[in-house]
Amino acid sequence: MLVFAYGVASYLLTLGVLAYMAGFLGNFIVPKPLDAAAQIPFWPALLTNCGLLLLFSIQHSVMARPGFKTWWTRIVPAAAERSTYVLFSCLALIALFAFWQPMGVTIWRVENATGKSLLYTLYAAGWFVIFAATFYINHFDLFGLRQVWLHLRGKEYTALNFVTPAPYRAVRHPLYIGWLMTFWATPTMTIAHLVFALGTTAYILIAIRLEERDLVKFHPEYEEYRRKVPMLIPRLKSARPISVQPPRGASKKIVMAAQ
Repeated sequence: MLVFAYGVASYLLTLGVLAYMAGFLGNFIVPKPLDAAAQIPFWPALLTNCGLLLLFSIQHSVMARPGFKTWWTRIVPAAAERSTYVLFSCLALIALFAFWQPMGVTIWRVENATGKSLLYTLYAAGWFVIFAATFYINHFDLFGLRQVWLHLRGKEYTALNFVTPAPYRAVRHPLYIGWLMTFWATPTMTIAHLVFALGTTAYILIAIRLEERDLVKFHPEYEEYRRKVPMLIPRLKSARPISVQPPRGASKKIVMAAQ
C-alpha cells in the first residue's frame, strides 16, 4: 500500500508540474514565466540556465538507461522504479522553474491578433499531442501507475506489447513532436526562451538516439520498425501497418516526460 500511495503521489505531482510548465512556457499565471524581464546580468543568467538544462538532461537520460535501472532497483522496490524516475524528473523541473533566470532581449514579438491566435493554437495543440501520445500507448504504465497497481494486487509486472497505433505509424516519436511544438510555438521569443528551446531540442535529438540504441540492442526487431517509420517528420505517403514483433518496453517513450 505504501508503494501504491508513493506511485499515486508521484503521478499527482507530475500533473501539477506539467500544469505549471504550461504556464511557464506560455507566459501566463506563474510568477516567473520563461519570457519575464531580466533580473541578473546576462552571462550569469546564461550559465545558470544552461546548468539547469544540463541537470535535467542528465537526470532524465541516466535514470532511463537499463544499467542504471538494474543498479537502482537494488535500492528502491522494482515496482516503484518508474514512479521514482517520474518523481526525480519532477524535482529536476521544479529546480529549473525555481532558479531559471529570464534574460530579456526580445528576438521576436508577434503583435498581429491572427498571428498570436495561430501560435497559441499551435502551442495548445502541442500539449494535446503530448497527452494523446501517452494514451495511445499506455498513459498509466508510462507514469508508473500500472506498476504500483499490479504490485498492490500482488501481480507480477509484465511489459506491454509493442503496438503501433495511428500516430506511431506516421512517426516513431509523436510525443517529442508535441514537446517541440510547445517549445517553439510562441508569439514572444526572448533570448531565455531561445536558450530553452535550443537546449531542449538538442536534448530530444540526443535522447532519441540513446533510447533507440537501447531498444535495438535488447530488441533487434525494433530495427525494422525504425527502418520503416520516420523519426519525427511524417512521410507524405501514407504509412503501411508495421508487422514487426513487439520489443519489450518500446512503449515507454517519454519526458516529461519521455526517456
